[in-house]
Amino acid sequence: MKKQEINFTVKYPLVDANEDILREELPKFDFMNPPVDPIEFAYDLTEHMLHYNGIGLAANQLGLPYRVFAIRSDPVLVCYNLEIVDHSPEQVLLDEGCLTFPNLFFKVNRPESIKVRYQEPNGEFQTKLFTGMTSRAIQHENDHLDGILFIDRVSNLVLDMARKKSKKYERQLTVDEDFNM
Repeated sequence: MKKQEINFTVKYPLVDANEDILREELPKFDFMNPPVDPIEFAYDLTEHMLHYNGIGLAANQLGLPYRVFAIRSDPVLVCYNLEIVDHSPEQVLLDEGCLTFPNLFFKVNRPESIKVRYQEPNGEFQTKLFTGMTSRAIQHENDHLDGILFIDRVSNLVLDMARKKSKKYERQLTVDEDFNM
């Protein structure tokens, strides 16, 4: 999928993987005294997610301490203050990646379905059941808001192997780019 470039200016660059904000459990977004307009920020977060070509994007990945994320779906889903209230006992092991760790992929075990309660950008509460990739993306992004990175979900051995594979891939990209010049 192509990056959306029409009338878009990056307001918030992706933060480095070592930034403290990625390890913080973020406080609930206060709709009674919002630090930013929640509807406008939902739009900004969605535009940044599309620009960075992510399946999802949490506010703290942009360095912002707001408990909100966007998920690429139809329509895009923006969740403030999400809580997972129930999950299926069935687990699914699938490959995941993360905008915070480009070109790093490995299998992560997560519940197949989840029931969540969250607030929409207008502050209204919703309770919904999600399955499949939407469920997985919500769990991944909600982890970000709890200060948990997807690298925390695997063993050191799996992480080391994935990092080696990532470095090999990046070297190959460099060789291919040099060859095509």
